[in-house]
Amino acid sequence: MATNYSFNGLGMGLGNLSRLSNARTRSISAENFTGEKGKGGMATEGTGASCARDLGQGWKVSPSIVIAPHSTVTLADIEGSGAIQHIWLTTFPTNWRTLVLRAFWDHEEQPSIETPYGDFFAQGWGERANVNSLPIAVNPAGGFNSYWEMPFRQHARFTIENISSQEVVLYYQFTYTLTEVPEDAAYFHAQWRRSNPLGYKEVHTLLDNVQGKGHYVGTYLAWQVNSPGWWGEGEIKFYLDGDNEFPTICGTGTEDYFGGAWDFEQPRGQYCAFSTPFLGLPQIIQPDGTYRSQQRFGMYRWHIMDPIRFDEDLRVTIQALGWRSGRRYLPLQDDIASTVYWYQTEPHAPYPTFPDADTLEVFSGEGPAPA
Repeated sequence: MATNYSFNGLGMGLGNLSRLSNARTRSISAENFTGEKGKGGMATEGTGASCARDLGQGWKVSPSIVIAPHSTVTLADIEGSGAIQHIWLTTFPTNWRTLVLRAFWDHEEQPSIETPYGDFFAQGWGERANVNSLPIAVNPAGGFNSYWEMPFRQHARFTIENISSQEVVLYYQFTYTLTEVPEDAAYFHAQWRRSNPLGYKEVHTLLDNVQGKGHYVGTYLAWQVNSPGWWGEGEIKFYLDGDNEFPTICGTGTEDYFGGAWDFEQPRGQYCAFSTPFLGLPQIIQPDGTYRSQQRFGMYRWHIMDPIRFDEDLRVTIQALGWRSGRRYLPLQDDIASTVYWYQTEPHAPYPTFPDADTLEVFSGEGPAPA
């Protein structure tokens, strides 16, 4: 006999893990493209068909997909009301900036998520760096996991675009729940921008032209330093609800915003990587004396316990500051790529035109090709 439980199965945590719900769990992968009940593991063709030729149907016949060059595929197409609760993906690091991840809520025409595949999972440099945080986990060797809760009321669609000239093999799984979504649940958004290089005495804009009510929940920066010396004196600023010249929230320094202090040095003179539930510096790439000539860093800050709420609009910027002679600040001209995450009401304002492959590219640091 069915029971009408009051818990809708959203907002999961240890405190409500024991509660029963009428929510239904479904999962989409290359072994069940639609997520239908009782339809998993039925493939007779797929990337594992040759390996399973002695075993047959039901034995890992379709664990992944092949994405053709310059093409877009739909990873998940979900009808109904519910929320994405977990995403797992993996492919080779050479593909992390040549794949573009997009998500569309409730039949919208413009994406609410539009970022490079790697940057969404705090991997902006095409080199593996494990992340041990609450909403994003990156595990050996390149297993990307997202636990951002992503509600939808009518429909959800995820696509991935291959902007390279090479085929890409992708493994993926989207786990979601079909349930009632409360009126006060906002939609998840993510956007990517890059300043390469940042103009002299200019600030990097992480987010602009956000219109509606919502809250900002995360920042990931892939930062390349183009000058010698310390690079993290710049302040992050949040302009809320009509702020003009001056923001409501102003940080005190780059490493301070990401939860560190004193140049991330421990011991003195050495950068110290760290990864915690809400903030981290998981990636430090140092010059090798030849073609890897610049310092590169990957940093995240999740505003889960301290979301930055706005009623009408939001703009976010960060300065790039080092030091020059006479103990004066030096405005830096670094390469800064940002991925930001927020929830808001729909519709959202259009995003800037997404850049082309050359603008997205991360240079490998290798020498010139042989003549």
